[in-house]
Amino acid sequence: MKKLIFALFMASAAPLVAQTEVAGAAGGGDAAPSSPATAEDDGGLTGSVSDEKAWQDLGIAIPGFSTDADRGTAASAGGTAALGKEVARVITADLRNNGLFLPVGPDALPQPTYPDITAPAWQTWAGRNADMLVQGYVNAAPNGTLTIGCYLYDVQLQSELVRGGWTLQPADWRRGAHKCADLVYSRLSGESPFFDSKIAYIAETGPKDNRTKQLAIMDSDGANHRFITTGKATALTPRYSPDYQSIVYLSYLNGNPRIYIYDIAAATQKLVTQSENPTFAPRWSPDGKSILYSMAVNGNTDIYRVSANGGPSTRLTDTPGIDVGGSYSPDGSKIVFESDRSGSQQVYVMNADGTNQR
Repeated sequence: MKKLIFALFMASAAPLVAQTEVAGAAGGGDAAPSSPATAEDDGGLTGSVSDEKAWQDLGIAIPGFSTDADRGTAASAGGTAALGKEVARVITADLRNNGLFLPVGPDALPQPTYPDITAPAWQTWAGRNADMLVQGYVNAAPNGTLTIGCYLYDVQLQSELVRGGWTLQPADWRRGAHKCADLVYSRLSGESPFFDSKIAYIAETGPKDNRTKQLAIMDSDGANHRFITTGKATALTPRYSPDYQSIVYLSYLNGNPRIYIYDIAAATQKLVTQSENPTFAPRWSPDGKSILYSMAVNGNTDIYRVSANGGPSTRLTDTPGIDVGGSYSPDGSKIVFESDRSGSQQVYVMNADGTNQR
């Protein structure tokens, strides 16, 4: 098996947390492993590979997560012992589906004891051709919350690379698994993680001549799917806000396509544009305060801006033809859009207030 050799001067920030960073394992029983609340040393990750396929040959052992005591939880996966295996399975699936590693999950590996979490049996894992080892725990607190600890080890160097910990509600246990996968992925690849994210999309159901199009969201691995709209009206073009707390989309709820914003935490939606004219292609501003969109009036389509809280719209373009596809620059100072004002479809740029179109 080809190997990756890593130096231990890394530059990872403290790990992301789902709600509250773990300050220590909850519950009684054996002494809890050292708190995984902070990452290891700051620095950069360096490595060398024997050939271009070395990533695919990096074996990662992911045994079931241990627990200080098997306690019942409100999680769908059951008590903490069963939940520990489910967490490891989700992490394994995340890293396998990414295509960069060769993870082996808990169903093919021995179960570590609780003290093993911070004192790995190096020879056991080296004998299984594991380059990296992911171990952790799932504990339940008296108030019902879960703590999930995650540790990444380099088996060849017999060293801990990074650790993380999160406190979550039982219903959010999969988030803890995704966050552990994020921690492993970002530490080994040096890239931004993405497993703990949600996808907004339009789900189509029904016969092909009478499709129902509903706004829906799901985890990055397809789990926890749920519909946001009822399907009574067609929904289109969902986009997350920059802080991922809201979704802007089009709905034909009142006959014409209008812009709505759905608040994920509050599970409420609000109408943003009041015009009877067709509106489409909504886009967030980088600060999340405004929505850019196109609207057709008397056969002429221009680009408008409206506050994310609703209210009057500001017209930014005013030329004969079709102006569509408006999108902000990352700093919010410019807007790029498409227009056929010159006779053919071209890409234009203007200031955020609509001036200096070129």
